[in-house]
Amino acid sequence: MANIKSQIKRDRQNEKRRLRNRTFRGAARAAVRDARVSIDTGKPDQATIIEAISRLDKAAEKGVIHKNNAARRKSRLMKALAAASAK
Repeated sequence: MANIKSQIKRDRQNEKRRLRNRTFRGAARAAVRDARVSIDTGKPDQATIIEAISRLDKAAEKGVIHKNNAARRKSRLMKALAAASAK
């Protein structure tokens, strides 16, 4: 436990942010997982893919994940979709 007043406040702020960030990160992760399952089953659902992209963009917008991280994940998702569509 910190003794310095400003560090005690910083700890409180960090905990609030951690909990807030967790919801965005978890939602993005779940949406990508659902989209992956949709693609892997051979019947890609457009709505789940759009939802995953939206969740990733929202997480990047909030600063929960880096914008390049979101772009990389979206790229991999679209690459998997293209590969599944080609089969």
